[in-house]
Amino acid sequence: MILSTSQRSGSARERLLVRLLDAFGETLPPPEMSLREIAARIETSHALLRYHFGSLSGVLAAMLTAQRSRDNEALLEAAQQGTFDDFVMAIWRTYTRPEQLSRIRGFFYVAGLAAYRPEDFREFVESIDDLTVMLSSLAEREGLNAKEARDVATVTVAAMRGLLLQELLTAGTRSEDAVTLILRMREGRPGSTITSGTLSGLRPP
Repeated sequence: MILSTSQRSGSARERLLVRLLDAFGETLPPPEMSLREIAARIETSHALLRYHFGSLSGVLAAMLTAQRSRDNEALLEAAQQGTFDDFVMAIWRTYTRPEQLSRIRGFFYVAGLAAYRPEDFREFVESIDDLTVMLSSLAEREGLNAKEARDVATVTVAAMRGLLLQELLTAGTRSEDAVTLILRMREGRPGSTITSGTLSGLRPP
């Protein structure tokens, strides 16, 4: 789903979502902001927001999904024109810009809620796999088979998200060198003890 903030057609929910994106730009409402306050910000009713999104967390999930979809449209150009490594660095630079801090916090907030109630955040959960799919396609293009490509892409995205979470919890620890190390591990380059074959054997707990 890619919504333009200039879009004014579509369902009532889509129109509300566009107004939310217009009002908050690249940021998100903070979790302590009430639905009533958000409704006042976009000049609609609290009841209408609750009807279409269910709760504040539903609003955040819908906004995150739409914002990340727009990001992916731009990132897709990097995927088509560059290498796996180029695309990883493009993702990292996109989500480590200072103006992204609100969204990164929102992402982990919603992800935590979705871990308990995935059925309430179905659209958000389904969208989480988008970068993995694009990275997997690049890895296949560079010679890995489908299973290896999927595993390497999954671990790479998970590692980047882990670094972002670490930065939120302990500011100042994020390092682009860590992303470079992830790429070295994927390639099995000199100085690395993990190869793509090792990565393909990893599974989440």
